[in-house]
Amino acid sequence: MAFDTATATAWIIRCADEVRAAEARLTALDAAIGDGDHGANLARGLAAAVSSLTDKAPDTPGGVLVAAGRGLVAKTGGASGPLYGSGLRKAGKALGDETDADAAQLGEALHAMQTGIQELGGAAEGDKTMIDALAPAVAAFREAAPDGLAQAARAAAEAAEAGVAATVPLQARKGRASYLGERSIGHEDPGAASTAIILRALAEVTA
Repeated sequence: MAFDTATATAWIIRCADEVRAAEARLTALDAAIGDGDHGANLARGLAAAVSSLTDKAPDTPGGVLVAAGRGLVAKTGGASGPLYGSGLRKAGKALGDETDADAAQLGEALHAMQTGIQELGGAAEGDKTMIDALAPAVAAFREAAPDGLAQAARAAAEAAEAGVAATVPLQARKGRASYLGERSIGHEDPGAASTAIILRALAEVTA
């Protein structure tokens, strides 16, 4: 199986559906250590991303990710829009004009997504952010890429979910949660949680 335009589009649509279904949970997680708007903001941004794909359907998977990233930036409040939007655009640009990306190429695109998010947000693993889910997921995807797209996506989703759990005992060092100091300990990071949803959606559409 290749990561083509239809698969990329299905991924963004599945992300929107899954984040909308988890909106209340993501908002509750963010209410504990942030602004309490992560679920609503991301659901709105991903809905805009889907609309951007239906308004003018891109003809490459990279084009899909770039367009979705633009939609996210335009319509998502808080930090999540610029971070996810920038990441998706970096991933799309990494894919270039390929019409059928293989697992290795998508792995490099996901790595570009991670790099873009880290450059913009300045977070590293252990800071209790989305990077704690994304970095191990990207590493797992790239390691499993020789086994094919479906296996790599499953490995990434599982690594992301483990990364979410690992944020609970951490003290936040970046973002609004960092203002709480030790009070941020004991809470799941909402950005990591939404990242795991996005990577699980990729596993679902490539299964």
